[in-house]
Amino acid sequence: MTFSNLPPSLGNAIAERGYAQPTPVQAAVLENEALGRDLIVSAQTGSGKTVAFGLAMASDLLDEAGAVTGGHAPLALVIAPTRELALQVSRELIWLYQQAGARIATCVGGMDPSKERRALSRGAHIVVGTPGRLRDHLERGALDLSALKAVVLDEADEMLDMGFRDELEEILDATPDGRRTLLFSATMPRPIVNLAKRYQRDALRISTVSDERGHGDIAYQAVAVSPSEIENAVVNLLRFHEAETAILFCATRDNVRHLHATLQERGFAVVALSGEHSQSERNHALQALRDRRARVCVATDVAARGIDLPTLSLVIHVEVPRDAEALQHRSGRTGRAGKKGTAVLIVPYQRRRRVEGMLRSARIEADWIAAPTPEAIRAQDRERLLSALLQPVEFDDEDRELAQRLLAERSVEDIAAALVHAHRAALPQPEELIANTPEARQADRKERHRPGFEDTVWFRMDIGRRQNADPRWILPLICRRGHITRNEIGAIRIGPGETYFQVPRAIAAKFSDALQRTAGGGNEDDGASVAIEPSAEGPRVQARENRRHSGPGGPRGGAPGHKPQGHRKGGPRGPHEGPYKGPPKGGRGKGPKGKGPKDRGPRS
Repeated sequence: MTFSNLPPSLGNAIAERGYAQPTPVQAAVLENEALGRDLIVSAQTGSGKTVAFGLAMASDLLDEAGAVTGGHAPLALVIAPTRELALQVSRELIWLYQQAGARIATCVGGMDPSKERRALSRGAHIVVGTPGRLRDHLERGALDLSALKAVVLDEADEMLDMGFRDELEEILDATPDGRRTLLFSATMPRPIVNLAKRYQRDALRISTVSDERGHGDIAYQAVAVSPSEIENAVVNLLRFHEAETAILFCATRDNVRHLHATLQERGFAVVALSGEHSQSERNHALQALRDRRARVCVATDVAARGIDLPTLSLVIHVEVPRDAEALQHRSGRTGRAGKKGTAVLIVPYQRRRRVEGMLRSARIEADWIAAPTPEAIRAQDRERLLSALLQPVEFDDEDRELAQRLLAERSVEDIAAALVHAHRAALPQPEELIANTPEARQADRKERHRPGFEDTVWFRMDIGRRQNADPRWILPLICRRGHITRNEIGAIRIGPGETYFQVPRAIAAKFSDALQRTAGGGNEDDGASVAIEPSAEGPRVQARENRRHSGPGGPRGGAPGHKPQGHRKGGPRGPHEGPYKGPPKGGRGKGPKGKGPKDRGPRS
């Protein structure tokens, strides 16, 4: 199939861009059965879906001569989850509809809303925006949807994941009944299906996603490493591949900030993208990647949505994605438009089984490989260096004059060696990594013990999460009761109804004696009523109990509406020892006054 049946204005725009054949998703939306109908399209990122929905809504916007019709109010609305994706969509539609005379307005968070309102008041045929900003303009009366003929939801699954359901429903409820709804999404979870049932009529389902794997043009690899060596593995992967552009995915903005600083210190040309960056900072970062001033981007999932970099050939999942869909969306930044790419998951040893399940769910076959060694990296460097230095080069007279002066001072071999040394000096040094063998992993675990905690004894407290146990007041309580310092307390494991902690075996007897002396009487604010005793098996018993009692609500769950016993204002109480009022007033921790489930750190 070709683009031969397009209106002249769109056909000329496509030809000027050098497109000869439509991609599968573009061909599907141009079929006769798709014309004029609502569409549900499953297509992977990088498949040309932006141009696809631009072509799909052409019949609603253009007359027979290929010119845009309509008056002052918008004819088409495109909704995207992030600023970057909305701006990218806007750029694509501008060149596609330029010869048709279409005016396109972009409305996204982070931009000046007054300028956007002026653009809407002057009249726009197509409006592209993010859900929050579009709803804001709609509620202020700046966005008139009365003449709308087509609505496009781009990456609708991501918009629902990001919590934009209310915004989407308010916008769609304000559109005319006769408009077309084109729903584009890389995946089709149940919430998307429900959204389609509510807002679409007789929708045609189109899927161009391969059944065999998430992205056919991406080679997936998984690297199992020690948790303490994740950053070193990142460094070696970057050095081994030396990709023209690479993106590294982290879970939070704090982790983005830390990894960005680490790589910058080690000599990588790196930029960062996360929710804490302004739109101007994001634009500068992306421009640095396009200009080749930077080659590595560290980003959160949300910040990286909509990034389209033609030179991006390497994606590294520094932190394991939350699910198979996130894995596909992240990896889809590379392997776009027929180009090959590589996606590497860095997997802590203990999470390998979970990642294997995720890969099966995504129908992805990944090669489990060892992290690149310094020797392998140096071998790659040698081949790349020889290839670069042996490339044909045109020399001018000044170059040759300088070469003659060098030859007069040094031998040819010394000059070549100096050139190689200069190239190597500009490269960050690779890292030595622990071998991926059971013996090496066991040795690594032993080395990561704090000095003095190689041999420890577990103790048990009869309070846990249900009594609002918190390390901030548990630590002082243990110190008061056992007459030790916090530096003499090892790992702490807080369970639903009990807490375990470690004490070095060398002081365990002395600690137990102090516990007996301080138990029972005294001020309840000192935690004298909390039972603390040695535990032969430690938190292994707790783990078994968690698994035994875990249900749909997880290990903390009880029946719906269940209120744990022992909860009272002022602090937790032990189930056997009577009321406990928590830490003394003025202490650092206050049990139930914590932030609760909303205190989850910064959003991506």
